[in-house]
Amino acid sequence: MDTPDQVLPPLQPEGEVPVPVPQEEDEGLVEYVPRSAVRAACTAKTGTYQRRVERLLGLTADGRQSQADCKAIKAFQVREKIKPANGYAGPVTWARAELLAARKSLDPGKRCPVKKYAVACVDLDRQLMWVQKGKKVTYSVVNVRSGRVGYATRKGWHTVYWRHKNHWSSIYDTPMPFAQFFSGGQAFHAVYGQLATPTGSRGCVNLGYRNAEKLWGVLRKGDRVYIWGKRPGS
Repeated sequence: MDTPDQVLPPLQPEGEVPVPVPQEEDEGLVEYVPRSAVRAACTAKTGTYQRRVERLLGLTADGRQSQADCKAIKAFQVREKIKPANGYAGPVTWARAELLAARKSLDPGKRCPVKKYAVACVDLDRQLMWVQKGKKVTYSVVNVRSGRVGYATRKGWHTVYWRHKNHWSSIYDTPMPFAQFFSGGQAFHAVYGQLATPTGSRGCVNLGYRNAEKLWGVLRKGDRVYIWGKRPGS
């Protein structure tokens, strides 16, 4: 099943539709954990991103939770202000670990094409994106959320062909602030709340509000987008 918006370009609204602006900054990251593990000081349960978090934290990447693993993950959560800090390796902990690793080694697989023009690179494997022109990064790496099962974000080369700062989706009836469309109805745009959720988007590349606002000032109509990989779990 492909995304239902593939052949549907965004409708040009008759007028500006106001979208809400966050009044307060996010107070922290909240992990998605089983109810039985929420109050545990350190749980022996294996998280959904156990192996990936182990690798990123330099632990033995066997995908099995040990007490040593749990303590190391908990220490990371405390340091990064992820709640509850109980050692459960869920999507929020994994996303934060991937972002910090990418700040040290942005593109170890050299998947982002080096061109003379600006390229918005989206790594679905790590759920990250950045913009570079040549070897210069013009928009620093940030976490994103891509398409869920049945709504895959389309891979390969695309072009930013239409932008609408205060967009409201005509397909899903939801706000899409700072929308920059690159493939049918798929776009970069802001969402409210956390990005690292168990399920993905309906094909768009979601960013946090402030990051989407900043990206709006970096990309222009005609800029290129390159997407590769696969969202974990999709």
